[in-house]
Amino acid sequence: MQILSAKYVISSAEVEQCPKPANPEYAFIGRSNVGKSSLINLVTGTIGLAKTSGTPGKTQLINHFKIESRKSEKKPRENWSLVDLPGYGFAKVSQENRKKWEKMIENYLRKRTNLINVFLLVDSRHTPQKIDIDFVNQLGEWQIPFVIVFTKTDKEKPGVVKRNVEAFIKELSETWETPPRYFQTSAEKKIGRDEILNYIEECNKEVEGINFLDAKLP
Repeated sequence: MQILSAKYVISSAEVEQCPKPANPEYAFIGRSNVGKSSLINLVTGTIGLAKTSGTPGKTQLINHFKIESRKSEKKPRENWSLVDLPGYGFAKVSQENRKKWEKMIENYLRKRTNLINVFLLVDSRHTPQKIDIDFVNQLGEWQIPFVIVFTKTDKEKPGVVKRNVEAFIKELSETWETPPRYFQTSAEKKIGRDEILNYIEECNKEVEGINFLDAKLP
């Protein structure tokens, strides 16, 4: 997949304020400070598209980006949306704001009719964290399609990353009959970009021709 353009569209406080669900949509979410903005910039090939910050909890709204791509030079252009969702976990915010974010995220995930897949980011430097495992299981309960993206694989020794990834998948196998699909990435080393874009291309092909504006929630 070739990314032709990636442009910021709008930031929304509620799912009802989001753009009309006209094109396939892919959401990125993860624990605060997991490297989400850096990964989005890597995937889109656009430096500074998603604003990176050393302060956890910087993203507080549903941020939409319009992506234009094509499979190859002779293929037609395709439009799809990438969504940057607020992180969860370590953000220093009030309990009231945290609950507001959680409700906003849940409403988006469960009500957005053109949401094709969620990319759930997990920091590969750490052993399995309960907050990540719980979020995976929550997506399963809500029956929302997702894949796991292990980030920052360049920040630890390969052996440590391998053990952490295997431990995470093993822990999921206790409650999941089939472990979710996953990718390993490094924004700094530009690892995993092609795999993620190829996956999005596969998903776009599967939903080709669907009119999302007429789609109904289950």
